[in-house]
Amino acid sequence: MAEIVGAFGVPHTPVFPFFVERDGAECETAKLFAKMRGEIETLQPDLIVMFDTDHLNTFFFDNLPIFAIGVADSFQGPNDEVRAVPVRDLKSMADVARHIHSHAVTAGFDVASTQKFTVDHSVVVPLHFMTPRFNVPVIPIFISGHLPPLPSARRAYAFGQAVRKAIESWPGKLRVVTMGSGSFSLEVWGPRIAPGRSDGVPDPAWATRVCALLEQGDFETLLNEATPDQMAKAGNVGGELLDWIAMLGTIDAKPAKFITPQMQNGHAYAVWS
Repeated sequence: MAEIVGAFGVPHTPVFPFFVERDGAECETAKLFAKMRGEIETLQPDLIVMFDTDHLNTFFFDNLPIFAIGVADSFQGPNDEVRAVPVRDLKSMADVARHIHSHAVTAGFDVASTQKFTVDHSVVVPLHFMTPRFNVPVIPIFISGHLPPLPSARRAYAFGQAVRKAIESWPGKLRVVTMGSGSFSLEVWGPRIAPGRSDGVPDPAWATRVCALLEQGDFETLLNEATPDQMAKAGNVGGELLDWIAMLGTIDAKPAKFITPQMQNGHAYAVWS
């Protein structure tokens, strides 16, 4: 029987691989991701199920599902020219992805499936740091977190719970980790960017609040407070928090093993085990 052995919350800033290549292993981002890599290597997963929000690179305005699962034995990425990260094939498990898709639909979620797809930095950047040999298969699950209307926080959480039940009903033996990939407060090429930069953190107080609730394991309060208005106030990609919330649905409500904020970027690194 498959089991979820751990969960991770990660950022996916596309310039981080270049910064780490430029600044070396002693820079803050390199150290934080090295800590995450150590945690995932300890768990020795057979599969990663990653909740992420595509940046209109895999999907576009003419075909933009609220929830979608990538169903393939392999796929390529990144499809958005991430500096210092070459395009590569990534392994997946189509049979497990089909199983998750079927169970999620049966549970009442109208989930799309895509069989011919590529992925962007939101999937590849965390893997670049945490599984640099790209030896662990990955199933990407896409949540629409940028363009309204967004799914509610409770709907994303319930979706994560359905994914958990699907994984645990898989008849084969699998050690699975789940990931939520994204930021809490971030504006990219919008009116609230920082001077001289292409991004900014419009609501640092919200990012701090999210970290505190995750550290306490207070998922219920987070679901109440992560309203569409609050996520929009947090930046034009503030809805990426839904990826973390779906990940939280795959685990028991408990405090994070650790959560380390990187507030200049409006995100954090966290582990549940």
